[in-house]
Amino acid sequence: MIRILIVDDHPAMRAGLIAVLRAEPGFVPLDAAHSDRDLWPMLNRTRPDVVVLDYHLPGDDGLVLCRRIKRQMPAPAVLLYSAHADAALTIPARLAGVDGLVSKSAPANELYDAIRRVARGERVLPPISRELLDDAGNRLKSDELPILGMTIEDTPLLDIAATLGIAPAEVAHRIDRMIKRLKIEIPAPHSAG
Repeated sequence: MIRILIVDDHPAMRAGLIAVLRAEPGFVPLDAAHSDRDLWPMLNRTRPDVVVLDYHLPGDDGLVLCRRIKRQMPAPAVLLYSAHADAALTIPARLAGVDGLVSKSAPANELYDAIRRVARGERVLPPISRELLDDAGNRLKSDELPILGMTIEDTPLLDIAATLGIAPAEVAHRIDRMIKRLKIEIPAPHSAG
């Protein structure tokens, strides 16, 4: 059984996801949070295998929340579920520790498959093209490029810190800055984000 926590600020989306996931064999939707404030007590109480996380939320966005969720022990898999899930989100999503990225317009079977795959420890993200890498390289500082490269290669944070000769907290701080610099600005939706 895959235990799933949903985080979305739209009541209809939360209710729809719970219903769709409950109908799929092997899935157990545990609860649904509508904001970052609701998330933490639910996360600590339910200990899900997978968090299905909206990109646009009141307070922190899905990338910031993913960074915080991934600090939990044990950390659940995080599937970013957004109306704007496309390749442009791939690099900031990788930096944030997102395990999978699925569009809200995708068929239910694609969502089910992504949940199963991230629960198994797989990554379900679009490939990083040369164009995306070049764009990221142009938007980042030169001392951030090695962090980007090592993160894309799945180098653990402690190993990045040791390689660069800086404290792990400094690496984490730089990654936070890099995410802010690289994330795409998507207007907040009125109905589904």
